[in-house]
Amino acid sequence: MINKVGFIGLGMMGHGIASNIMRQGYALMVMAHKNRKPIDSLVKKGAFEAPSPAELAAKNDIVFLCVRGAEEVETLIYGPEGILAGCHGGLLVVDCTTSQPGLSRKIAHDLQERNAHFADAPVTRAPKDAQAGRLNSLVGADDETFEKIKPLLQTYSENIAHFGPPGAGHSAKLINNFISCGYTALIIEGMAMCQRSGVDGDKLYEVMAAGGANSGVLQKMVPPLLRGDYSGHQFSIRNAQKDVSYFKRFAKEYGLDSFLAGPLESVYSAALDAGLGDRFMASLIELHETLPKSQQRGS
Repeated sequence: MINKVGFIGLGMMGHGIASNIMRQGYALMVMAHKNRKPIDSLVKKGAFEAPSPAELAAKNDIVFLCVRGAEEVETLIYGPEGILAGCHGGLLVVDCTTSQPGLSRKIAHDLQERNAHFADAPVTRAPKDAQAGRLNSLVGADDETFEKIKPLLQTYSENIAHFGPPGAGHSAKLINNFISCGYTALIIEGMAMCQRSGVDGDKLYEVMAAGGANSGVLQKMVPPLLRGDYSGHQFSIRNAQKDVSYFKRFAKEYGLDSFLAGPLESVYSAALDAGLGDRFMASLIELHETLPKSQQRGS
């Protein structure tokens, strides 16, 4: 039975996930990363604090990771004071990070060698949904591990999809994010053209929302954007660039020579170069405002 839960990565999504787990009565242990505020808020509510991933693993039944990317996950697992150093038989590790499927399969193998188990369970939706317990979880795990972790996933998830063995959840998430990031770039470029050509963006939005151009990205991002508010799609451009680059690598591993991954990655890389990395997705429109007009016309 799972009683003690360790959690690393209390960012915009992780804090909501951890809070919901704790509300359901699980003993929570957390580890400081960059920002002390979310750590302190949970410690005040009764969470414990660990000095290292190794100690977190040693003292808990399950450890959740919700960090930026594969590089951070690899360090947390394999570092000198990493989770493997504190691993014990029966330990469960659940990675909510948007990471790389190949790394997930490697971690699952190495944990299994120590009689421990791994699941990749990245999430979709926004920070407000994390706080409200309405995330979507895309899970890769063997059947037994999935059944063990499902009650915890249910504390913060509205929808849970089990895609297959370890690595399958991250595979599904990369495809999902590739499509979502593609929608975003297309919509933003279209809205930039509205501004330049004099097309009424409000009227065009009404048409798109009622037709084939409709999407969740369109609905949450464009109405605020038309009012000058770039916060409608609360996902950072830096993370989008990371996820598209992961998808590009993932596609190559399966022999898919993607026509779209390279150009899409270049869009987000250009936004990073323009200093927009830490802004939300709608701020891509600022890239069109800062490029020289010759580049904007593609000449």
